[in-house]
Formats: sequence, structure tokens, C-alpha cells
Amino acid sequence: MILDEAAIRSLPKVLLHDHLDGGVRPATVLEIADEVGHELPVIGDERTAEGLARWFRESADSGSLVRYLETFVHTVGVMQTAPALRRVARESVLDLARDGVVYAESRYAPEQHLEGGLTLEQVVDEVNAGFREGEEQAAAEGHPIVVRALLTAMRHAAKSREIAELAVRYRDKGAAGFDIAGAEAGHPPSRHLDAFEYLRRENAHFTIHAGEAFGLPSIWEALQWCGADRLGHGVRIVDDIGFRGATVTDDPLAANQAAREDPSQLRLGRLAAFVRDTRVPLEMCPHSNVQTGAAPSIAAHPITLLARLRYRITLNTDNRLMSDTSMTREMHALVSEAGWELDDLRWVTTNAMKSAFLPFDERLELIEQTIKPAYAAAAYA
Repeated sequence: MILDEAAIRSLPKVLLHDHLDGGVRPATVLEIADEVGHELPVIGDERTAEGLARWFRESADSGSLVRYLETFVHTVGVMQTAPALRRVARESVLDLARDGVVYAESRYAPEQHLEGGLTLEQVVDEVNAGFREGEEQAAAEGHPIVVRALLTAMRHAAKSREIAELAVRYRDKGAAGFDIAGAEAGHPPSRHLDAFEYLRRENAHFTIHAGEAFGLPSIWEALQWCGADRLGHGVRIVDDIGFRGATVTDDPLAANQAAREDPSQLRLGRLAAFVRDTRVPLEMCPHSNVQTGAAPSIAAHPITLLARLRYRITLNTDNRLMSDTSMTREMHALVSEAGWELDDLRWVTTNAMKSAFLPFDERLELIEQTIKPAYAAAAYA
């Protein structure tokens, strides 16, 4: 099988790290902005879906944190009413399904959608309704997909316990688990121990953004203090992997090659070994990491090295609008720039399905009935 974009798009995919407010269609942002009077940063001839998409991409690529964060002002800004939330959720599901995604966990922070007078519960109800409408329409189009929500708390705010309780109340109504996001530096996850201890008492699943913009201490706290089931990003775990007397980050391309040819050249520190030994899933997002400077390039991204070392790697999009990406684009980039093959794509997809916050029997059914048959057929195409 020639792994061009069309072929990759036809393969089943599993997505665990995708922000709902980071994947809004540009045309939808424009239309809702006009309806609610939200001021956008494009004017004149640039005030089109294409022009707005370009602004989002260029702002995210600018290297300016201020401009990057401004992009979310405009997506969240048009997601403050019940109809808008339902529409964005429905369209997100359809976009993922048409890209070949068969299971997705979509994360969003209910606390960021209250400016129009909605309650936290109303926000969750409207997003869930949009997800169900999207699933129904996608199935009618021949692209069946299962979507669950991850309710996110912001680590710089004080609502983590409230959002954790909300996630537990909705876990039988479409919420698969809990997440905490926001700037890592200065906002350690251990400040939210009350929320994590509550979730553990309730046998609830949660992931923590850790090891993206901040290093090993963030990962260590997420795992050893907070008990995270998965790590959002986790790319900085390579800071604890030695190579030629330094760390992997000093020569990532050479380290990637060494991992392929002779993994014994690499030395795992205690935390890196723990993460691998205990099979902690890493929600890796290559294009996003390159944008934010967490990785120098797709070819040098640690996902390839960590895959060769057999970490529990999953592949994700993070923010599809800001990174101008999709699961197909993420996979194709790894194939064309990092030497990935069909078996690698199958493996990372199966990893993600194994790591999903979905009951075991439902995970197993998707693996056995959808993922394995499709990749087996692709191997002989």
C-alpha cells in the first residue's frame, strides 16, 4: 500500500487529545461572530473563511505566546451560546469521522463557556447533544464514530474540584473522564490534589497536561502525586533519556536513528523507565509540539524515538485549527518525514484504543472488529 494522504485517510484512527475549541471550522467562527457581534482580527478582503484560517495558522506559527493565546479568544468567544456549542460539537464530530477517526475523546473546559449565561450543566448538555447529532449524521454518511467528552479544568483557576464532580456526574452520559490544562510553569498539577483524590475515590479516569512546556517535574507530579492515567503530551520525558553522555534533546535526529538501529545506546533514567515499565500512555501531538517549540521538527520529534523504545505512544492533533492539521496529516507527516510505515500506524492506533477511557469490552470490539481488519486489508492492498 502506498501511504499517500488518500490511503491514510481511509485507515481507521483513534484520537485521544483534541481540543474542541481548537478545532472549530473557520467558516463557523465567522458566521457565529456575525450573529453574536464578536469582533474578529481580520477585516476587508481577509474577512473570509480562508483569510481567517490563515490568520489562525500564522498566529499559532508566529513564535509569540501572546498571539498564540489570542487565537483561543476568538474560538471560545463564539462558543458562548447553546446553539453555538451544539453546532461546534456536531461539526467537530463530522470533520473527525470524514478523516477516518473511529473513536475520539474531545476535551473542553466548561468553565470557559459561561459568558452567555449558561450553567456548567447546560454547557455539557449542549456539547453532548452536538456530539450525538454528529455521530448520527456521520453514521448515515457511512463513517461511524464514537465520541466521548473529557471535561477540562484550567490549572490557573480554582474550579478543578467542581469540574471533577461534573465529570463524575456525567460519566454515564457521555463524559469519559477529566483533564487539566493551561500553562504548566508556575501552575503545578499538585495544586489540584483535592480534585484528583476525589476522582480516584470515585474510580474515575483522568489525564493531565504534563511535560509539554515544562519538564520532568511536571511529569513526576502528574504521575506520582496526582495519579494520572495518561499524560497529555509528555514529550519532555526525553529529558530523562541519556544518549552519548548527554540527553536525547541535544541531538534528537541521531538519537532517533540510534533507537531504530541499536536501542542499547540509550539510557533511561528512573522516571523514563517508570513511564515505560508501567505503560503510561503518552498523548503526543507532533505538529503542535513543533509550533510551540517542544520539538524542533517532525523528523526529530521524540515520538519516533519513544515508539522505537516501545513506550505506550498515541498520536493526536491537539488543536486542528491552529495547527492546520488532522489525523491524516499527522500520520502522513510521520510517514514522509520520519520513516514511519503501515505497521507503525497500526501499532499507534491500537495503543490509543487500548488507552481510551472507554469500557474494556467496547475498546476490544473496536480493535477486533474495526482496526485490525482494516489494517490487515491495507497490508495486502
